[in-house]
Amino acid sequence: MQHAVGSPLPPPQQPGRGPQGGWVAGHPQGAHQGPAPVPPPPPGHPGDAPGTPHPPGPPAPPRQAPAHHVPPPPEVTGHLPLPPGGPVDVPVPPPAGPDAPDPAALSTLAVLLIGPAGAGKTSVARFWADHRRVPTAHISLDDVREWVRSGYANPQSGWNDNSEAQYRLARRTCGFAARNYLANGISCILDDAVFPDRPVVGLGGWKRHVGPGLLPVVLLPGLDVVLERNAERSGNRRLADEEVARIHGRMAGWYGSGLPIIDNSQLDVAGTAKLLDDVLSRAIASPPSW
Repeated sequence: MQHAVGSPLPPPQQPGRGPQGGWVAGHPQGAHQGPAPVPPPPPGHPGDAPGTPHPPGPPAPPRQAPAHHVPPPPEVTGHLPLPPGGPVDVPVPPPAGPDAPDPAALSTLAVLLIGPAGAGKTSVARFWADHRRVPTAHISLDDVREWVRSGYANPQSGWNDNSEAQYRLARRTCGFAARNYLANGISCILDDAVFPDRPVVGLGGWKRHVGPGLLPVVLLPGLDVVLERNAERSGNRRLADEEVARIHGRMAGWYGSGLPIIDNSQLDVAGTAKLLDDVLSRAIASPPSW
């Protein structure tokens, strides 16, 4: 049998065996021998005859001081305790004044960006998180939903108990993640298509998962813009035109709800993110009732 590199490994050492396969006492394997020879007694042994000369032995080694215990060096990296994530409180507005910083730019915030498919939620949320001056995370509900690979329940194939359960599970997972990030000083922006006619599982669910300090903002461009943007999608992110129109019609219920609404029909991503900062500054100063 040929081996690619080096010689074959030796067999594992067995109890009572030495590294060469013999017995530990030095007997060859399979040989029978008597007891090991007894070494001669040291000088001055009681069995020596009086006056028996003994050759001088080797000099005694010098005595060494007892070694002190040296603690091991500290680890370069180790367990870093993190604050647990609790419900997010309503942000406290900073003191007003001509030199006061923009609260939306420097505060630790939890933002929920709501809108129909094709409104630009994910693009705006990612851009806003990328360009803030404080640490900010973007948590996408669709990305978390698609963590499920085998057994993924695609709502486009029909809304059923499995797709409903996976949506709820993804929302709860996003809420846990947001609370943990916020507890450790990192802002969060989440995006979801929350319907105004389902307050218990929509906004109510997000409020339970994240906390009362969550700031919801609605992106609601015109239907023609939503249809055009949806047509540029691919895979399971692209919906049928009829479905897009139905979702957009239900989103119109946010008008009159008291939540801030941004019509980004004529705005690019950067312009929408800038307007989002303005809306959040007003929401911090006067939190919406929801």
